[in-house]
Amino acid sequence: MNAAASECDVICVGIIVADHVCAPIRKFPAPGGLITTPSLELTIGGCAANVSTDLAKLGVKVSLVGCVGNDPFGQYVRSALAENDVYCEHIRISEKSQTSATMVVNVQNEDRRFIHAVGANTELTGREVSDELLQKSKIVYVGGFGLNPELSGENVREMFARARKLQVTTVLDVVLDRVDDCIEMLKVALPETDIFLPNQDEARLLTGESDPVKQAEIFLSQGAGTVVITSGPDGSILRDQASSVIHLPAYQVEQVDGTGGGDAFVAGFLYGVLQGSKPQQSLMYGSAMGASCVQHAGATTGVFHVEELEEFVKENQLTPTITQI
Repeated sequence: MNAAASECDVICVGIIVADHVCAPIRKFPAPGGLITTPSLELTIGGCAANVSTDLAKLGVKVSLVGCVGNDPFGQYVRSALAENDVYCEHIRISEKSQTSATMVVNVQNEDRRFIHAVGANTELTGREVSDELLQKSKIVYVGGFGLNPELSGENVREMFARARKLQVTTVLDVVLDRVDDCIEMLKVALPETDIFLPNQDEARLLTGESDPVKQAEIFLSQGAGTVVITSGPDGSILRDQASSVIHLPAYQVEQVDGTGGGDAFVAGFLYGVLQGSKPQQSLMYGSAMGASCVQHAGATTGVFHVEELEEFVKENQLTPTITQI
């Protein structure tokens, strides 16, 4: 991959994290208490790193743009990404910030808990993505939008505008911290966004609506070309400027760790886009990748490789519902 990295299918821009993930514990310990877990693992994390890793496992040529610290965690992340065939030349090494890290606490029958250090991700602006790099790609994806003020709405809009002039598809995903700030950032960036992929909880906070179809319509009115909203076990919907909504149910699997499930969905969906698949097929690829991810601890540990994905989808077809609006 690195030897032939003059061209890539996808540029992933955004947050890179070293995740410290515990296997599910029985309960959350009381103050001063201790509880054992079968394992604690160090894994790749962060939207851009996860999506780039998952895409590479699907045989997609992918380049990652981001920032890590000059520390052991940064060395681990770069090494793990390279081992997964992600092109890492555009990952900058900061001498003043530590590598971003997240403690992921999994408790049986409860949602995950996160403790996050933003670290070197705050130094990424998006201006690192040159026209030369864009010219060699088909899709540019920004992951973790809203978490880092330096990766601003204006900067993403400018990057996306340059990309679209070069016939590069623009894709945006969010991570919410300051919701009001993210709402304003989206108003700037969405008019240059071809595909926007929040989950239903994020979309509810951003729109005030609980219905994913109404959520999608608001994002379309703000300029997005296509909106895909994931709803965990309730599946996903796709709404674009046409007069229909596609709803696809989710694959029902036993969840071990939900970390990275949404990013795996994005990777599967983009894989479908690159294949020229119909929207419902791209949704199915996304759902299958998400299902493969959440059955293992870690954001990228258990995701399908391309042969596994194609076989799984072929043998486990989902039936979409298409509703005219």
